[in-house]
Amino acid sequence: MEPIQTDIVVIGAGPGGYAAAFYAADLGRKVVLVERDARLGGVCMNRGCIPSKALLNASHAIQVAKESAHRGISFGEPTVDLDRLRVWKNSILEKLGGGIASLAKMRGVTVMHGRGHFEDSNTLRVESPDSGNQFIRFEKAIIAVGSRPALPRAFDLGNPRVMTSTEALEVPDVPENLLIIGGGYIGMELGTVYSSLGSKVTVIEAMETILAGADPDLVRPVALYAKKAFKEVRLKSKVLEIKSAGKQIRVVSEFNEQRLEELYDRVLVSVGRTPNGQDLGLEHTRVERDDKGFIKVNEQMQTTDPNIYAIGDIAGGILLAHKASREARVAVDNLAGENGALNRDYVIPAVVFTDPEVAWVGLTEQEAKQKNTAVEVAKFPWGASGRALTYDRVDGLTKLIVEPGTHRILGVGLVGHGAGELIGEGAVAVEMGATVEDLSAIVHPHPTLSETLMESAEAFFGHATHVFSKKKPSH
Repeated sequence: MEPIQTDIVVIGAGPGGYAAAFYAADLGRKVVLVERDARLGGVCMNRGCIPSKALLNASHAIQVAKESAHRGISFGEPTVDLDRLRVWKNSILEKLGGGIASLAKMRGVTVMHGRGHFEDSNTLRVESPDSGNQFIRFEKAIIAVGSRPALPRAFDLGNPRVMTSTEALEVPDVPENLLIIGGGYIGMELGTVYSSLGSKVTVIEAMETILAGADPDLVRPVALYAKKAFKEVRLKSKVLEIKSAGKQIRVVSEFNEQRLEELYDRVLVSVGRTPNGQDLGLEHTRVERDDKGFIKVNEQMQTTDPNIYAIGDIAGGILLAHKASREARVAVDNLAGENGALNRDYVIPAVVFTDPEVAWVGLTEQEAKQKNTAVEVAKFPWGASGRALTYDRVDGLTKLIVEPGTHRILGVGLVGHGAGELIGEGAVAVEMGATVEDLSAIVHPHPTLSETLMESAEAFFGHATHVFSKKKPSH
């Protein structure tokens, strides 16, 4: 069989890979997109961002129903049909995956399903269970194979009751007692889902706080929710050993200098992610990886092999879908010779879809302290927001991190209902170099939660309408 000739081959059809393939095709390049899974979309769409948000939305309805009694609206006890929940969740994935496939076809992108393996710096072998080995001769390649949940050897019992996020998102059942190892964003999001569905959730976190990396004042409302909704959150705690015990998992842990031995129906291991850099045939190229397995790239997203680029999780840094999509543009602009784009210090917002949601962009207050960077902070509590009151969600906070003197907005932090939908405005402000004066002068619609950004800016000067704060001295 003659090798397929193409300008660009993209390995991995996640949010970085398909964005790269589509953009390159839009620029007139001949593109082949290689994906191992039957459905396009990668981890984010199939086993991460999208299914988790679908389940969070579904389970949130249970919480809303429970909390509506004090408004004079009461419902009976909810019943959960897991089969129908899975079918609904999977229907979303099918629609999105089908949409990506249609867009690839419209753009003339050739999609090949199978495992990509480099033969050399210009040849990729695609191993397909249906059509055997096919070879692609390419001028440039983009590696976008992503990452997978980390499962330390000590936790890998070969027992389906020990889950990573991949298995947990299938909601095999609603365990009576669920242990989550790791209080990061994935553990806390899935803890929210399972506790809403009826599980007694215990979280064990080695650090002093959940959601490490977010500012403590933004984490506080989430911690308060977890204290109420979960069975327990144990900080500065660690798991010493887990073993199968019939239809349960025996867990030995250490907490408050005590050794605990407990039984759980299921255990979710949520301790980070690891890159999918193995079995790619990189040894047949000049591509180098670091000691953690991430592919080394420069500011053009080019690897140590001039013909091969890498983007997204496999290239390290922040493991977020929108970061991968941005890097796709940078890589394609460079390999297509468009404008020599650099992967500069882009403003990458982060969102944790817990209850309440937490979102931040740019410099955090915590980072400023660590870097000894002088900043001023303006805050607006959602208890003073009429819209937050109508939602019965006054547990929110909006904050601005401001550069003294220039009043430039260096960072924005939010916690509260729908914070993830609001952080985009913060990203625009930071990316565009807006000042607090700029933000305070922009008329926001009333009554909305977006007003809290404007009022945070006004609070910086001491004249926010809905909170009283001392006026800043004029310079």
